[in-house]
Amino acid sequence: MGGADGAWSELTRHFGDIELLENARAVLAWDQQTYLPARGAEARGAQLAHLTGLSHRATIDPRVRTWLDTLEATPLDPIRAGGVRNLRRTVDRAVRVPTELVERFAALQSEAFGAWVQAKQADRWDLFAPVLERVVEVSLERAAAIDSAGHPYDAVLQEFDPGTTVSSLRGVFGRLQQGLGGLLEAIAARPPIRARPLSLAEAHQVALHREVTAALGYDYTAGRLDFAEHPFTVSLGTGDVRITTHLHEGDLLGGLSGSIHEAGHGMYEQGLPRDKVGWGMEGAASMGLHESQSRFWENWVGRSRPFLDWLGGRLAAVAPELGADTRWLYAEANRVTPGLIRIHADEVTYNLHIIIRFELELALFERQLRVADLPEAWREKYREHLGVVPETFREGVLQDVHWSGGAFGYFPSYTLGNLYAASLARALEGAVPDLWSEVAEGRFGGILAWLRQNIHQHGHVWDAPELVRRAVGERDSVSDLLDHLWSRHGALYGAVRPV
Repeated sequence: MGGADGAWSELTRHFGDIELLENARAVLAWDQQTYLPARGAEARGAQLAHLTGLSHRATIDPRVRTWLDTLEATPLDPIRAGGVRNLRRTVDRAVRVPTELVERFAALQSEAFGAWVQAKQADRWDLFAPVLERVVEVSLERAAAIDSAGHPYDAVLQEFDPGTTVSSLRGVFGRLQQGLGGLLEAIAARPPIRARPLSLAEAHQVALHREVTAALGYDYTAGRLDFAEHPFTVSLGTGDVRITTHLHEGDLLGGLSGSIHEAGHGMYEQGLPRDKVGWGMEGAASMGLHESQSRFWENWVGRSRPFLDWLGGRLAAVAPELGADTRWLYAEANRVTPGLIRIHADEVTYNLHIIIRFELELALFERQLRVADLPEAWREKYREHLGVVPETFREGVLQDVHWSGGAFGYFPSYTLGNLYAASLARALEGAVPDLWSEVAEGRFGGILAWLRQNIHQHGHVWDAPELVRRAVGERDSVSDLLDHLWSRHGALYGAVRPV
């Protein structure tokens, strides 16, 4: 078989083999964050580096560019065209980075993760700072290899959200930050909502988390729930998408929100066109779109009054002392309190946590900030943006796992996800008129079916902004998000939105 058909056959077979290597690497990475004993970290780093190197060498195989050249010179249907576009991007980035650097980065990621876990548990910045300095330097070296002429942070942003730039983020984040400031000011002028933390034994929490995530649509015949220091989701291959969570005995809603968040990721992965492995379009369109799915389920559904009314019935079965009135549950789930921990932040302040991280990462990549000065810079940013200051490294600069993996440029994906989710929610409410009555009855199939049809099944045929536009039409996502926050949190506090 020759010509375009032959090139397509060879290309997809080749990248199907690379996918198998990536699946094996993902299994090792999942085990590293869940069950790996501490003394196994060094060997695991070598294993991950070796598999990463094999994958990189296969990606930069000269035959790949020949196949792509042939296909790019041929009219293609939208699915193949999308796959060829994505694979060309992947190859173009990969060929610029030496295999030695790829392997060195992979080994360093493994070392840094172990150092981060140890540092966070001991609340000692000095245990993590030296290895983080190396992670930053290698990340900058890698960014320069990818694009020596552009902004180094743009190079890492493209890895997670193609088309996103420092310039575009500054504009969007600036508008959003201004709008959030007005909402926070209006809420602060209203009487506060008294906190009512909800405690539940961990054994009951595990059962509840499984029941809720299964009801939402996470398929446990194609996945499992485990526990990790920092919750995450990973796809280990077709039919195997795993989620993790972190339990908090004194904070049921915080832990449950984390499980719902990861289930959102998991349901997206389970709905992607995995029958097209190796096609280049079978994965998520971007990490921002991935986060839109997790944040949609966690916030738009999981913090809604109909959902919490349904959840109240589940809680009554294991904690009848809570009573039947769930108005307090809704208030607790949506109480606005500037805090220190990103994953426990309310919807109104959450994006300020992301803006802080974006500003710090940008300063690191522009060499305006040294790793040694990160803790103090972190404290100052939190004082400036949220009016709170961490007293420990654990609740400050050590709270997130991302930097240990060199995942600079990922944090903006969370806010992009919130923005996409806001517009998806508006479109979905118009398409499913009985949405909220179904949620109140614990029926979530209509929501998942809409997401499957409009987002999941398309994989990465189009980049995320175009895929969302096709699903919702022309919308202003910043306005959609601010409208949502005012209608939920502003109304809860009785705050009046300025005209």
